[in-house]
Amino acid sequence: MLHKDYLLEVIEQFVSTVSQALVRALLQRDFEAAEEVEAAVADLVQLDPDTAMALAPQSLVTMMMLSGTGDSVAGYAAYALNRLGDAYDDMGDHDLAQLRREQASAIADSFGADLDEIPQEFAELESQL
Repeated sequence: MLHKDYLLEVIEQFVSTVSQALVRALLQRDFEAAEEVEAAVADLVQLDPDTAMALAPQSLVTMMMLSGTGDSVAGYAAYALNRLGDAYDDMGDHDLAQLRREQASAIADSFGADLDEIPQEFAELESQL
């Protein structure tokens, strides 16, 4: 029960942080906000931000599997990385956009998440965007 409560708290904080940062990244083309999303994703999967975001898609999945939290957070991480791809495309960094989408896709494929399905916790964010 404590693990579940802790995980719910972590996800709640992640959603709050990512929602605020994605609004700025997508609507204002704020590169620093995009980096905040990356840091939040890395924290969620228990990795150093610089390391996590530099990993090839399958390597990121492997690290998530090793951390033991992948199953619980995959849909959230995949959603955030996929939307981050949109932000980087809008900012003109198409290579980074492609990497983030590939990371999102690898996470979704490996953990059974659906990139077309928006996590319920992000429904309000989607309505803002």
